[in-house]
Amino acid sequence: MRSWGRVMQNKRVELLIVGLLILITVAVFSQVRNHAFIGYDDDWYVTDNVHVQNGLSIPGLHWAFSSIVLGNWHPLTWLSHQLDVQLFGMNPGAHHLVNLFLHLLNTLLFFFVLKHMTGEVWQSCLVAALFAIHPLHVESVAWIAERKDLLSGFFWISTMLCYVLYTKCCNRTAFLLTHLFFLLGLLSKPMLVTLPFVLLLLDYWPLKRFADPLTSGTICISNLRPVLGSLLREKTGLFVITFVFCLVTLYSQSGGGNVGSLQIYPFTVRVANALVAYATYPAKMLWPANLAVLYPHPGMPPYWKVLGSLVFLSSVTAVSLKYARKYPWLCVGWLWYLGTLIPVIGIVQVGVQSMADRYTYIPLVGLFVMAVWGGAALFSTYRRRHLLLFTVSSAVVLMLSVTAWYQVGRWSNSISLFQHALAVTDNNYIIHNNLGVELRHEGRPVEALAHYSQAIQITPGFTEAHLNIGVLLADKGHYAAAAEKFRDVVIMDPNFTQAHLNLGNNQLRQGYAGQALRHYADALTLDPDSADAYNGMGAALVRMGKYAEAIMCFRKALLLNAAHPEATANLNKTLDAVNKLEKEPRGEDDVQR
Repeated sequence: MRSWGRVMQNKRVELLIVGLLILITVAVFSQVRNHAFIGYDDDWYVTDNVHVQNGLSIPGLHWAFSSIVLGNWHPLTWLSHQLDVQLFGMNPGAHHLVNLFLHLLNTLLFFFVLKHMTGEVWQSCLVAALFAIHPLHVESVAWIAERKDLLSGFFWISTMLCYVLYTKCCNRTAFLLTHLFFLLGLLSKPMLVTLPFVLLLLDYWPLKRFADPLTSGTICISNLRPVLGSLLREKTGLFVITFVFCLVTLYSQSGGGNVGSLQIYPFTVRVANALVAYATYPAKMLWPANLAVLYPHPGMPPYWKVLGSLVFLSSVTAVSLKYARKYPWLCVGWLWYLGTLIPVIGIVQVGVQSMADRYTYIPLVGLFVMAVWGGAALFSTYRRRHLLLFTVSSAVVLMLSVTAWYQVGRWSNSISLFQHALAVTDNNYIIHNNLGVELRHEGRPVEALAHYSQAIQITPGFTEAHLNIGVLLADKGHYAAAAEKFRDVVIMDPNFTQAHLNLGNNQLRQGYAGQALRHYADALTLDPDSADAYNGMGAALVRMGKYAEAIMCFRKALLLNAAHPEATANLNKTLDAVNKLEKEPRGEDDVQR
């Protein structure tokens, strides 16, 4: 009866913890239900992506598995966005709430997995709470385009859970599910390639599969090699999947033009930036201030930063390895952090950022484990350690919750997000440009021009900003000046599809249908699936009196994007015009030939 009562008491404690985790997570993030789409990557992932806007479909399924966008191949992420549109349409609040639900699910899963592995309820609870509300995790939750973090995180934790179940009872089904969830996670985001190595760390602690049961769970050095060999062979399938996805990812990112060349980012610069980033994330974990949606790459960091980072990383690594047997959580947590960041630390430079808050979604768990278990060990000799730990933990969670709540608020719309990013970063030319776009949409062209100009001042060859200045000129009716700007952009980047589209639109406004037609054709050569180019081509053909060809173009545009409003209106107008012409009576001079 006593054991049954203890079990029931433990269950009540776990239910209380689950309730508290749900409460603090919802309290911090529930405001996202009123947030808008963001003018940075949300367009690629949802608002301007016709394959997503059409919802779930067979063509959409084929596109999800066959397309590389922004250097990424993550078909399950695309399918999740398509499902959102299928269920909720283009309501941004609903898309945000799906992100919140996934993050909440990941939080609860982390709690149960850690508790099941370690047997420590309150330490596991605190790690889960830090995971739930840390300000560095706001970006992954409040940004719809970062659905891939949450989805891959779910499969990461599910893989861990199945692996733990397998190690506890050698269940064949759990072993197969470990491989299945790992594969699904990689189909959501390739960052999971480090997971097999993390499972090996978990074998050391807290699963203690390196230990010799005959020596009270201590590691037997003489038996280490065969044990390690056995654990590696056990994960052969996971390592094979990892190798395949590493190749797929390198191909995707290289083919997508998203990987920076060694001329732009020399290897020494990459290593130096990686060292600084490795040291910066723990600092931001402890003091999460000046967080931004984009940290522009500075090139070679100052030597004192590189040297200081190297000393810090070397020192922590040396200490964690030295005390690996006495404090195994110290070594496992630190190696978890270092290892899981490898795919995104910048050795293979993807994009123009030096680091990103979203990259810490899984890696920070290692640092949380170090901090929580370290705090418990530090105060283990205090008589009232439980009260002290509870007080300190509650204060930390409260302060981080308030900070995260304010950070979530900055994601309410593009303008507030971009203005904050510019306030806390330097030379952020991409955010200057994106803020200019949002200000133009708000009817503030003078402010938009100032930000476009600032972006060009920072990076003179930034074609998007030059293009957007041309758009402002066209808005004011200065078509000749706009055309000159668009031509300059085409010279700078002949493969810039939008520049050809804008040139076509600009020429069409001036009545030069033939010239516009050539630019639309160039745009289609670069992007055969551009509904805008087909619509523009159809409009040019109407001006030239070629109605049958124009109708074909409008229908092709609607085939690519069934919700294209201009193509729909143009097709209906053209069909009406053709019907009227056919109904007009012929005069006496008309001759059938």
